[in-house]
Amino acid sequence: MTRPMTRIDQTFARLRAEGRKAFVSYIMAGDPDLDTSLQVMKGLPGAGVDIIELGVPFTDPMADGQTIQLAGQRALEGGQTLQRTLDMVAAFRKGDDATPIVLMGYYNPIYSRGVDRFLADAKAAGIDGLIVVDLPPEEDAELCLPAQAAGLNFIRLATPTTDDRRLPKVLTNTSGFVYYVSITGITGAAAAQAADVGPEVARIKAQTELPVIVGFGINTPEAAQAIAGVADGCVVGSAIVKEIGAGKSVDDVLAFVRGLADGAHRA
Repeated sequence: MTRPMTRIDQTFARLRAEGRKAFVSYIMAGDPDLDTSLQVMKGLPGAGVDIIELGVPFTDPMADGQTIQLAGQRALEGGQTLQRTLDMVAAFRKGDDATPIVLMGYYNPIYSRGVDRFLADAKAAGIDGLIVVDLPPEEDAELCLPAQAAGLNFIRLATPTTDDRRLPKVLTNTSGFVYYVSITGITGAAAAQAADVGPEVARIKAQTELPVIVGFGINTPEAAQAIAGVADGCVVGSAIVKEIGAGKSVDDVLAFVRGLADGAHRA
């Protein structure tokens, strides 16, 4: 059965036609507060962001480094919840019906809400895809397959330790794009190197037609350009979240994002 194209699929088709790489930015919903994070989110497309990754704060974010852990703590202390995050997406959609939004987080809040209810609410709010880092492919029936049936992309992570035997399992039922984690470890821990990333991206692309987007360890326009140059695009998260955590104004955060986006788009 052919699935209808999501906003994510449409965005990559457009970028391919334009000969451009994708720039994906991550922010934590509700950090440092709901209003500020919504202002930042609304400004991201104008700063050159092609796809927005929106983090759902969680009490035990095992894949995240200190920068994003602290962002999650700030958001939770400010009262951010899964419902408020969906409300934030719905508010964003009132002014932007084109920019794809990927919800990134952990399974517990989704499980607590109930998968069917969550998927219906996410779709209604305007979510396009999910990254749920603690659900392996062996658990696809739990959320991945229902999400695909609901019209949401389910995006999987591949890492330097995903060998050729494991990779086909990771790619099965993945849609939208493959998120290649450029370093072994947690977010914000080290710098990505294009020379290391390039062969890994090629290895993944030999087994899938999906775009491969590289994240973790990218924090300058030059790094964004270098990494996007060997992939279909790049993701920046911790570096942007660090600017927000430092108390920078919305305009300053968006100026920082624009520099990164310009770097990726020069690739």
